[in-house]
Amino acid sequence: MINESMNLIMVGRSKRRRRFIIVTSILAVIAFALCCAMLMLGNTIYPVQDVIGVLFGEEVKGASFAVGTIRYPRMVAGVFAGFAFGVSGYVFQTMLRNPLANPNVIGITAGSSSAAVFCIIILQASNTVVSIASVIGGLATVLVIFLLSKGSSFSIGRLILVGIGIQAMLDAVIAYLLMIGQEHDIPTAMRWLSGSLNGSKTETLYPLIITVLIFAPVIIALGQRLELLELGEQAATSLGINTDMTRLVLIISSVLIIALATATTGPIAFVAFLSGPIARRLVGVGFSSVIPAGLVGIILVLASDLVGQFAFVARYPVGVITGIIGAPYLIYLLFRMNRKGDL
Repeated sequence: MINESMNLIMVGRSKRRRRFIIVTSILAVIAFALCCAMLMLGNTIYPVQDVIGVLFGEEVKGASFAVGTIRYPRMVAGVFAGFAFGVSGYVFQTMLRNPLANPNVIGITAGSSSAAVFCIIILQASNTVVSIASVIGGLATVLVIFLLSKGSSFSIGRLILVGIGIQAMLDAVIAYLLMIGQEHDIPTAMRWLSGSLNGSKTETLYPLIITVLIFAPVIIALGQRLELLELGEQAATSLGINTDMTRLVLIISSVLIIALATATTGPIAFVAFLSGPIARRLVGVGFSSVIPAGLVGIILVLASDLVGQFAFVARYPVGVITGIIGAPYLIYLLFRMNRKGDL
C-alpha cells in the first residue's frame, strides 16, 4: 500500500516536471521568436542573414544602423525589463499571498516614477540623473512602506494597505508636478510615465543588464523557498526556512531589478501584475514559476511593443498596449476576489 502511494506520488511529480519543462521551453521559444521579429521588422524588413551579420559586427548597408543602433537596443531593453517586471511581480504576489500585491499596486514603481518626474520637470536633469533618481526613489519607497507597516510581527494586510496609501500619495505628487511643469517638459515626462522602449541606447542598458544578471539568479535559487513562504509563516518556519532572511533577500533583489527596469523604460503598466498569474496558470503547481513569469514578462513587453508599432495607424508606447490588456484583467480579478470574499 505504501509502495503504491509512493509510486502515485512519483508519477504525479514526473508529470508536473514534464509540464514545467514543456511550458518553459515553449515560452522561451516564443520569446526568442519575438526577439527575432523585433530585429527584422520595421519600415524596412531585413532578412535573417543581414541581421545575423550586423550582430556579429559586419557592416551591412542600411541594416547596420537600423538593426545595430535602433532595433537591437530596443529589443535588449524589452527583454531585460520584461524579465525584471515579470519576476518581481511574481515574487511579491507569491510572498504576500495576494495577486494585488505587485510593485505597481503597492507603490514601488510610483516611488521611482515620482522621483523621475521631479528630476524631469523641476530639475530638468539629464537622462542619467533621472535614472539614478528613479532607482533611489524606488528603494526609498520600499523602506518607507516597510517602516510604516512594521509592527510586532510581519503582516501582509498591513503592508498592502500602507503600500496602496503610499501609491495614492505619490500619484498625487506626480499629478501636481505635471500641473506645475513647463509646457516643453510635460511631453518628456508623459512619455516616460507611459512606459516606452523608444530611444533605448546600448550604453544606457548596462546597469539594468548587470543588475538582472546578478540578482535574478538569486531569486531563482530561492524559488522553492518562495513557494514555501506562500504556505504561511508558521508552515514555512516548521519546514526549516529562515523566513525573515529569505523575505529580506527576495525583497531587496526584486526591488533592485524592478527599480532599474523602471529607470530604463519607465513603469510599463501591468506587466508585473499579469506575468505571475499567467505563468502559474500555464505551469501549474509543484515547481517554482519564477523563470516562466520572467519569460511571460518578456513576451508581454515585446509583443505589446510590436503591436504598438505596427497594428495601428499611429505608433503607441508599449505601456499603452499593456495597459489595454491589463485593465480588463484587473477588473475581472477584483470581481472574482469579491465573490470569494477576499475583498
